[in-house]
Amino acid sequence: MDILWAPWRSKYIESLGKSDQCIFCIAAQEKDSQKVLKLYQTEHCLVVLNLYPYNTAHTMIAPIRHIGKFEQLTEPELLDININTQRAIKIINKLFNPGAYNLGANLGKIAGAGIPGHFHLHLVPRWEGDTHFMPIFGETKVFSFSLSEIWTKMYQEFNSFRDDGNQS
Repeated sequence: MDILWAPWRSKYIESLGKSDQCIFCIAAQEKDSQKVLKLYQTEHCLVVLNLYPYNTAHTMIAPIRHIGKFEQLTEPELLDININTQRAIKIINKLFNPGAYNLGANLGKIAGAGIPGHFHLHLVPRWEGDTHFMPIFGETKVFSFSLSEIWTKMYQEFNSFRDDGNQS
């Protein structure tokens, strides 16, 4: 069994329950995209970088509407979330060339959802050997880029898409 060890996420875990505000609702309303690591927003969804990533370019895709249950998403929300998940994969492939991805959602608190009130997908790029000795023995995660650099690169790519979904 592989274990994904992420001690740098302790700040996030310690912050749980300390705020009634939803990070996705805040991000959807925030005009300063970089402040909330928002990469892209459409009528039905938003794409943000994870502030406490498991890996470089760990991205989250969520509906704009504050809804916790996957089965309550509308067809337009489902379509927009999927289109932007695919778009994020294309962008991450272009910029960072990962070997694979983990894509998933924790549906409910018992399933591990840190924000159970607002459905979201996690897109985690993976590289050969990204579970090497550093995080296991050194309790250290090595990222080649800062969150700011990752955000800048991805934001530029996301915002080069035209309304028809093609890059300009």
